[in-house]
Amino acid sequence: MDTSRSAALEALYAEVQGCQRCPLSMGRTNAVPGSGPLDAELMFIGEAPGFHEDQQGVPFVGAAGQYLSELLAGIHVDRARVYITNVIKCRPPGNRDPLDEEVAACKSYLDRQLELIRPKVVVTLGRHSMARAFPTEKISLVHGQARRVGDLVYFPMYHPAAALHRPSLKADVEADFQRLRELLDHQWEPEVYEAPPEAAQLSLF
Repeated sequence: MDTSRSAALEALYAEVQGCQRCPLSMGRTNAVPGSGPLDAELMFIGEAPGFHEDQQGVPFVGAAGQYLSELLAGIHVDRARVYITNVIKCRPPGNRDPLDEEVAACKSYLDRQLELIRPKVVVTLGRHSMARAFPTEKISLVHGQARRVGDLVYFPMYHPAAALHRPSLKADVEADFQRLRELLDHQWEPEVYEAPPEAAQLSLF
């Protein structure tokens, strides 16, 4: 293992756990930096910690996390080999959507995680996560479509929690995971994403 990268990731976790960049720090039980191996080839980025994540300091341990584990098992991916984090690292009150300023406050943390983990594929879960790579797109139109952005391949999906709240989305989520399996098996290649001119202005990141 690259000890310098490992030490840098541990230092980042400590920084997140002591972070006071935005008011969310005042209401949290635990910050939730992320979890998974340093050499993970697959990285999932959710939106924000929920109640159970805030209590345990670990991402995706509630109902959505259980569903994510089932989806991964369904495509023969060991969750222990996947890196998981969120766009913001502290739970918003009432599990509301992240605010722009909260996303901005956590931006450098996520940037550094991507630099340190160096995943081959980044799966964005939900529209707030998707906005990192595709700020002008609608998730209903681009989910399940891998696109190369610079050195990274992004694969947007609906958030597992959305499928739990809206069972009609489950078929899309499960089909997208099968597409992800095919991507990992090199059965198809991602397109190169060319952002529209306004994307640079609208990006939250």
